[in-house]
Amino acid sequence: MKKKVLVAMSGGVDSSVAALLVKEAGHDATGVTMRLYDNDTIGSDAKTCCSLENINDAKSVANSLGIPFEVCDFRPEFEEKVISKFISAYEHGITPNPCVDCNRTLKFDELFRAGKELGQDYIATGHYVIVEHGEDGRYKLKKAVDLSKDQSYVLYSLSQEQLSHTMFPLGKLHKSETRKIAEDHGFVNANRKESQDICFIPDGDYASFIERYTGKKIASGNFVDMDGNVLGIHRGIIHYTVGQRKGLGLALKHPMYVQYIDVDNNEVVLGSNEDLFKRELTSHNFNWVSIACPDAPFRAKARIRYKHKEAPATITPISETEVKIVFDEPQRAITKGQSVVVYDGDYVVGGGKIV
Repeated sequence: MKKKVLVAMSGGVDSSVAALLVKEAGHDATGVTMRLYDNDTIGSDAKTCCSLENINDAKSVANSLGIPFEVCDFRPEFEEKVISKFISAYEHGITPNPCVDCNRTLKFDELFRAGKELGQDYIATGHYVIVEHGEDGRYKLKKAVDLSKDQSYVLYSLSQEQLSHTMFPLGKLHKSETRKIAEDHGFVNANRKESQDICFIPDGDYASFIERYTGKKIASGNFVDMDGNVLGIHRGIIHYTVGQRKGLGLALKHPMYVQYIDVDNNEVVLGSNEDLFKRELTSHNFNWVSIACPDAPFRAKARIRYKHKEAPATITPISETEVKIVFDEPQRAITKGQSVVVYDGDYVVGGGKIV
């Protein structure tokens, strides 16, 4: 059945091919690029996702496909819901994942709402992930065929309503196939190099961005060991995250790693690599995806970072939105502010923020 589909086009190759596949499937596609920030706002001229420069590439592809194209200005929303939240997290000793927040609040909230206002039936994106409609009536989020590109980890917050109105045309493709399709159709971005950085911090220097953006100089404080002994002076807590060893600027007798940030005392606590391993965590704002919240503990695998290897664990629901996870084996550098995503094989059971 023909659907009206709003295709989120970032200007990159993945979303461009997604638009092509939607059209080839017989749907009425409309391309849309979210304008999230100005280059002078982020202090960079880099060509990054959803920047002003990429709008032209997205428009070029849309024109070549013969589909309508729109630009949605979400700069105020992006500043409030992603950038400001990112900065606040670091200022409070938390390591955020802005890509998760962007997907949740912009791509699948603001854009979802815009699609409804434009009379669209579905949203489509270039994420590598699969949605299935189960026999139980529940929409399930499944890993992509190309596991090296799988993005199920960053999409755990999608609601059943959003999943029921979202298409992921690339879920069953390998990246090499996507590029070949783009090349065959002469897309201007077919061979563009992928960025591995946060879009609004293309050079990866989070601390400098925060100080530049806020105009504030973050106060220095003490490095201390696990017993509270002072080891030296740090440059400000925004420069550090759990598990970090490099860049401490200390002459130590043996390697030491950031264990946690003591915001109240403006201290960065250091310890051994062994001290980083923990078995338990609690997650808040947990979103159940492929199953409803169970009423008893269950076994599954959990991932504590995007590139982390899933590990066997016992998951105990505390409430509809809070879970306790106990791993069979200790995991390194469980970090407050990151997301934990629970898997049953290739399916996303659910996920939430680590607290």
